[in-house]
Amino acid sequence: MHYEGNIIRPPSEANSILLQVTVGCSRNKCTFCGTYKGERFRIKPDSLIMEDIAFAAQHCQRQRRVFLCDGDALIIPQKRLLNVLKEIEKQLPWVTRVGLYANVKALKMKTVDELKELKAHGVGIVYLGLETGDDVTLKNINKGATATQMIEMGRKAKKAGFKLSVTVLLGIAGAERSQIHAQQTGRVLSEIDPDYVGALSLMLIPETPLHQDYVSGEFRLIEPQEMLAELRTMIASTHLTRGLFHANHASNYLPIRARFPKEKETTLQLIDEALAGKVPLKPEYLRAL
Repeated sequence: MHYEGNIIRPPSEANSILLQVTVGCSRNKCTFCGTYKGERFRIKPDSLIMEDIAFAAQHCQRQRRVFLCDGDALIIPQKRLLNVLKEIEKQLPWVTRVGLYANVKALKMKTVDELKELKAHGVGIVYLGLETGDDVTLKNINKGATATQMIEMGRKAKKAGFKLSVTVLLGIAGAERSQIHAQQTGRVLSEIDPDYVGALSLMLIPETPLHQDYVSGEFRLIEPQEMLAELRTMIASTHLTRGLFHANHASNYLPIRARFPKEKETTLQLIDEALAGKVPLKPEYLRAL
């Protein structure tokens, strides 16, 4: 496989064939993210992508899923992306699902019919980084989208028939807007109604703008108990028709996996017990990105 730079993927794609079709992220301006620092976004040559698919055909026959890396594969022009998907269908007929990251810009550029065409050729799940439903915080972290746009594009992905997984970030609003962030994120999640929600806890990355704000005192990273209180408010404010709410990433202090709406109340009770000191939190040295 021809890999360049940092390769990231959702936790649920741990056992997938990682096919890198782009290098970097088409946005690459979020203040908290240092994954693609200094990396110019580009689509990889079709010849390399096809070589990697051929490699997977020979060496990855036990893996049933493909994840298209890097930060935003959906931004690839429709014809080129379809060609990649068709080659996967041809050479990897045992693959049952293709997944990829998407952002508001990429979803906006494609029509619902184009998204449905991608669905027809194997794309089964789309991962959308919401981070927060609070417009003030979205602007502060330079996300490049409003809460309303996030809702519209999330619904668009669902309308196309994709499974939708939305990522949110505990602690991203700092101390002053912590509870506002939690409430507004719950509201936006409720309006999108995704199939999956993944909550991560903020870990500051050196040399990012947000880390610089932390060092200067402009941003206060909230404490573990405050993160937990934020998670409680977020879950209480989230109403999903049917979905899984995950907060079991390596960065989280309290691992949670709850099926909504059935397990929502028991999850809130668990958080209350943790806030009361009856359930231990993950020690700092065990947390990781």
